[in-house]
Amino acid sequence: MKRVVVTGMGAITPIGNSVEEFWNSIKEEKVGIGPITKFDTEGYKVHIAAEVKGFVAKEYMDVKAARRMELFSQYAVAAAKEALCDAGINMENEDPFRVGVSIGSGIGSLQATEREHEKLLTKGPNRVNPLLVPLMICNMAAGNVGIQFGLRGKNINVVTACATGTHSIGEAYRSIQHGEVDVMVAGGTESSITPIGVAGFSALTALTENEDVSRASIPFDKERSGFVMGEGAGVVVLESLEHAKARGAKIYAEVVGYGATCDAYHITSPIEDGSGAARAMTEAIKEAGIQPEDIDYVNAHGTSTHHNDLFETKAIKLALGEHAYDVKVNSTKSMIGHLLGAAGGVEFITCVKSIEEGYIHSTVGYQVPDEECDLDYVTNGPVHMDVRYAISNSLGFGGHNASLLVKKYED
Repeated sequence: MKRVVVTGMGAITPIGNSVEEFWNSIKEEKVGIGPITKFDTEGYKVHIAAEVKGFVAKEYMDVKAARRMELFSQYAVAAAKEALCDAGINMENEDPFRVGVSIGSGIGSLQATEREHEKLLTKGPNRVNPLLVPLMICNMAAGNVGIQFGLRGKNINVVTACATGTHSIGEAYRSIQHGEVDVMVAGGTESSITPIGVAGFSALTALTENEDVSRASIPFDKERSGFVMGEGAGVVVLESLEHAKARGAKIYAEVVGYGATCDAYHITSPIEDGSGAARAMTEAIKEAGIQPEDIDYVNAHGTSTHHNDLFETKAIKLALGEHAYDVKVNSTKSMIGHLLGAAGGVEFITCVKSIEEGYIHSTVGYQVPDEECDLDYVTNGPVHMDVRYAISNSLGFGGHNASLLVKKYED
């Protein structure tokens, strides 16, 4: 098995359109939630979201290419461009068939679906955009990244709802481990703050109706009442250690474990004892050849829904035993909301930055302890400490669980 390292990162988020902007905002505890501006929310129960601000597609790609992409694809291309530049990958020096893509989107383009459905109803079937299907389908984020940067290796789109980004990185890791490719551009992307997106999640009672942006996304807080929908993309460059060393790349961290399971329980609720998510964590720990006591930090899925936060807390206890009470646990969603298929990509970047800087951010907005959620959720300000091993968790509708274990790189 080849060792796999992280050499580049890129992000489009509600609190910054680059990794540097995002991470600086994290350290400022900036909350990227506000009134929805993408459509008129009159008549909706939910009026807030965590929107990306100031994104201009032509700053990342040519105008013609941008016109043939929906927003979720544009976000992916922008984040991938940053990650590839950060990694210093020069495709003229690479075999393009050894550089692949694993970027997922949970939904694809609801915008295209809504827009063309309206056209179908008002103007008839012959007026539907000939590019509707390639604009809409969720694999086009990965496809467009491959096209834009000439990446001709394995190109896949993992779709596991809110676990999409984490599974995408995990499957990229596996592809490099097994020698299928030398480099993978991996992560998640999403842009579903649309009328049907918000209405659908609202009808499911998954979204909070709290309009106080400082108390809307409050993972593990007793007064949590649902998640805040976010959008964006988180993309990383993974490569085999030997390939990274051969080209003198900067190495941020090493991926040493990946666990993936299914609750096989319910289409939206995690299994109540947390056993599925716990098994994903223990599989990652087992692969890394370490003990639960070696884990320093868990970036939780932490959505701010009652069931997720309670059952994920149980899962962490089940996986780590008594050590669960010593581990730092936080939720990046307290600042950026829930990026759905992109969440795992951005939160993986958060783990890498935490390892790099020895900084674990607060779970912002937390005020009211929940006696059933009794771990250390980093609620009294950020923690400065050496982080050697970090786990990033994602749980998706359908019972999908994924955990990535990242380690401080040591030669």
